[in-house]
Amino acid sequence: MGKRLAVIFPGIGYHCDKPILYYSRKLAKEQEYKEIISLEYSYTEKNIRGNEKRMKEVFDVLYQQAEKLLETIDFSKYENVLFISKSVGTVISSAYAQKHKIRCKQILYTPLEQTYKFEHPDAIAFLGTSDLWSNTANVKMLSNEQNVPIYMYKKADHSLETGDIIKDIEILEDVMKRTKKYL
Repeated sequence: MGKRLAVIFPGIGYHCDKPILYYSRKLAKEQEYKEIISLEYSYTEKNIRGNEKRMKEVFDVLYQQAEKLLETIDFSKYENVLFISKSVGTVISSAYAQKHKIRCKQILYTPLEQTYKFEHPDAIAFLGTSDLWSNTANVKMLSNEQNVPIYMYKKADHSLETGDIIKDIEILEDVMKRTKKYL
């Protein structure tokens, strides 16, 4: 097994220590991804959801931060590269992989429609049916068009939570089992 690198692209309010990214990072370690880079962005603007112009600004600002944070990484020295991303991070990781021609596995947690402007030759996706950040029907359709398996969770929001703690833990367990199987 060659050198493995995992890069985690969080969302704006969903940092790397929240449950989905915390446990997926642990799974990556378990799967011999010895080097793991957890990105952190800073963006303070509010009222982004549903505002296309603001969403584009957010993407541009955060993408530039990701470029800067990753500029010293030589991806060619890794046999396996894994991009784990959440929300707007799914757009950033997808754009980054395509721009830099990085062959990688991608885990897309709660992808946005803009995520699918980029190709995903080896990816898996997870989305809640009550995700207010996504047109879930469109995301599902776009995922299917790219042959990206997408797992949908009834009444789950953008954090893949329903408000019922036990149900949320069951969803998290299912997401992590599917993530592990994919890895």
